[in-house]
Amino acid sequence: MGDPPVWLLDVDGVINVKRPGWGAAPFQGRAYALGAEWKLRWAPALVQRIQRLHRDGVAEVRWCSTWCAWPGEVERLFKMPGLDRAFGEVPDFSVAKLAAARAVLRGGRRLVWTDDVEVPEPGALYDELTADGRALLIRPDPRRGLTPAHLDAIEEYCQG
Repeated sequence: MGDPPVWLLDVDGVINVKRPGWGAAPFQGRAYALGAEWKLRWAPALVQRIQRLHRDGVAEVRWCSTWCAWPGEVERLFKMPGLDRAFGEVPDFSVAKLAAARAVLRGGRRLVWTDDVEVPEPGALYDELTADGRALLIRPDPRRGLTPAHLDAIEEYCQG
């Protein structure tokens, strides 16, 4: 069947959101980066579903976030396994995220990219990345993050 799609997963505005819509009270915790404390809020059901898709080999999940320089902080809070990172600490996350997406496609893998800011809007870049159905791009509402419907679409895409 080949390698599963690579899922480039952002954190803030995707998992860490003000009002996750997963039907249960969100969890909260504090992460530390850049000498500061950051409050994170997430839906445990979302994180569990991401973990299951990764564990079951449906998708190869990789961090693609400003948190890539501190993955242990979000993995600790979310109780996630150590995931690969799309990059380390970089000065321009926009450039690094797009480069990571293009690298997945150049490597012959299908791509899932979830990011509330960097996933391109419809247009030339969007068309480039999604040509021939090789990528599923999801730009969630940054207040709500990924929803159950998004995860259904991701799972269907990865298994298709």
